[in-house]
Amino acid sequence: MKQLSILWVDDEIDLLKPHILFLEKKGYEVITASNGEDAIELVKKRSFDLVFLDENMPGINGLETLNQIKNFNPVIPVIMITKSEEEDIMDEAIGSKIDDYLIKPVNPNQILLSIKKNIDTRRLIQQKTTSVYQSEFMQISTLINTANQFNDWVDIYKKLTYWQLELGIGDDQGMNEILKMQKMEANQGFSRYIRMNYSDWFDNNSKDKPLISTGIFQQKVFPILEEAGKVCFILIDNLRYDLWRSIVPLIEDYYKLENEEIYCSILPTATQYARNAMFAGLMPMEIEDIFPNLWIDEEEEGGKNILEDKLLERQIQRYVKKIRFRYEKINNSRAGKKLVDNIKDLENNDLIVVVFNFVDILSHARTEMEMIKELAHDELAFKSLTLSWFQHSHLLDFIRELSKSGIKLIITTDHGTIQVNNPVKVVGDKKTTSNIRYKQGKNLNYNPNEVFEIKKPANIHLPKSHISSTYIFAMNNDFFIYPNNYNQYVNYYRNTFQHGGISLEEMLIPVSVLNAT
Repeated sequence: MKQLSILWVDDEIDLLKPHILFLEKKGYEVITASNGEDAIELVKKRSFDLVFLDENMPGINGLETLNQIKNFNPVIPVIMITKSEEEDIMDEAIGSKIDDYLIKPVNPNQILLSIKKNIDTRRLIQQKTTSVYQSEFMQISTLINTANQFNDWVDIYKKLTYWQLELGIGDDQGMNEILKMQKMEANQGFSRYIRMNYSDWFDNNSKDKPLISTGIFQQKVFPILEEAGKVCFILIDNLRYDLWRSIVPLIEDYYKLENEEIYCSILPTATQYARNAMFAGLMPMEIEDIFPNLWIDEEEEGGKNILEDKLLERQIQRYVKKIRFRYEKINNSRAGKKLVDNIKDLENNDLIVVVFNFVDILSHARTEMEMIKELAHDELAFKSLTLSWFQHSHLLDFIRELSKSGIKLIITTDHGTIQVNNPVKVVGDKKTTSNIRYKQGKNLNYNPNEVFEIKKPANIHLPKSHISSTYIFAMNNDFFIYPNNYNQYVNYYRNTFQHGGISLEEMLIPVSVLNAT
């Protein structure tokens, strides 16, 4: 196979030696230039498969160099590397037909992803796959580069999920690898979007605020309850959108989809925060302020979601006329069977609320048990195991029996999960929270470029354990690791499924309305 050749242009090229060595070890030939004039001459003298181009250089700057390279060779992929995310610079670069852009500081994985997308993709797309995905690949890449609204990211995630399910059926590992790379690219873009916009959602003047955890009952459940008279609300903990789409065909024998919507889990994308916010109809900071006896702080002993029924009762009192409701939480098969056996008693209520915890239990068991790790070694296997559970679960039995009564059904979740593989070092004291996708503490030490940091929790309506508490959130497929026993914990947590941070998989989750057939 021909060795792929890369031209890297940067006026500080000597500082990039580690990245260049990394690529050379991966089998790429890397030629360097320290200014635009030299780069243009090199492109005229020989062929390259790809160009990395610094945007800010003395003399002929990156955009001018880009134009001259494209005039000479219009088809060569050019990846712009910039220190700025200013829209006018990006618009001009995209208008000049860059194929991708990266924000400094870049890391080797970002560089490799960009190469895979712009070089290896072209080779792999020529191999056996559906012609539809071949055409949609570039469309999705364009959407990722131009997305600036919440609904843009919903559309992107739906497309990626569709192809994840379609390509997962076949055995084209090369194409699945390309799709995986494209999801990584999308998560990097989505993380930038969240960093820039999430805090603004809590400003009453925000025009791009999506439906979030606090609005599920007010905007989805209560209006349908008023119209239909009876509603069953099922929350399947940790149910990602792709997992939901996998089980829909099994449900449609009994219920048909009336409406499916993607909403956004609040941060942290963890049960204590997201699910309590949903049942209370309030952000965690407001729960702590208004109902201090119903909020259990991270430093306190005891379960963090043992008062959901009380929070829901308060929300019903605020927004709905007096109704009969029943709340059930199912943590094991015995409780699931009891739920099915007592369904006639449940049907006497106006609102039935059932929480199923199996998927969350499965993801945690995968971290802790070698057997489950073997059964769910990657995302495709994890999805298959979840689907197998659902096919034989008391939840499906419950849905089957419920359909006989004609009760309207709403199915949703509180957050999703992502498979993590990139460790990020964080130092904190003993009271720092233990979740590896987010941390809250008063003495956190970290690289701010690697996290989404919130130094004033009140800005995003989160409580704080101390007056100087800071929250940090992991992005993409990162996970937080303390320097102590670093390698041991990296090996333990790498490739496990986690939640609490920022990713499409964790934050963009389904809420669906179904009618009995």
